[in-house]
Amino acid sequence: MIIVAGHLQVAPEHRTTYLSDCREVVELARATPGCRDFALSADTIESGRINVFERWDSVEDVEAFRGSDPGGPNTAAIIDAHVEQYDVQVTALL
Repeated sequence: MIIVAGHLQVAPEHRTTYLSDCREVVELARATPGCRDFALSADTIESGRINVFERWDSVEDVEAFRGSDPGGPNTAAIIDAHVEQYDVQVTALL
């Protein structure tokens, strides 16, 4: 399983618009084969921070989605980004 996690920084006054404009990207990701979860959310403490969390079945699934250029029109609003991709072994807890 692949986990993509981290955060983006946008100007605080643009965060609501940025998230609203990303709705279509989230919908596209969730409809993509191999996507188990895809979320962008407003941070509860930092007003310009957007948290990123994605779960994918494989690297190939992530790359297929990214290759479809789902960046959207508001990519220029990103001031900074700290997002990493992890290849993880899933172990059942229950």
